[in-house]
Amino acid sequence: MCIRCILPRRINQTFMQQIADLISIFERTFYHSHNTRLVKGEHEPIYIPADVKTPYHQVVFAHGFYASALHEIAHWLVAGDKRRLLEDYGYWYCPDGRDKAQQAEFEAVEVKPQAIEWALSVAAGFEFNVSVDNLNGEQTCRFDFQARVHKQLLQLLKIGFNP
Repeated sequence: MCIRCILPRRINQTFMQQIADLISIFERTFYHSHNTRLVKGEHEPIYIPADVKTPYHQVVFAHGFYASALHEIAHWLVAGDKRRLLEDYGYWYCPDGRDKAQQAEFEAVEVKPQAIEWALSVAAGFEFNVSVDNLNGEQTCRFDFQARVHKQLLQLLKIGFNP
């Protein structure tokens, strides 16, 4: 049974409203200046640049999850203008099931986006949890990764979020 089915109706509506609010805020903030929309997806998250079929860029977040939306917004913020012309920003991605070396590489590129996601979560009043995103692969120390993300967050707070 899905979590939406067991939540009280009022709480479910409030949570869905938060997602609608986040989409609306992103739209008002970035659509005209960056031709970009935040889109609730059904499956895996992806960034899709504008093309002939869809005249605007899409930051697609997974399964309507608020945390996924914040995470994908963080990646969008990190990517910059050139990478925003490439599908998924042209980033390397190795799916779940990574070995130790692949996981270390994954975590290295995830530190800054997850630090920004943490800041966005605090601003939104939403609980943040680091994600090592490797349920079927070799496990690394989640606490070490969290410490690196926290250190990056403190650095961003000190020097600013702009590149």
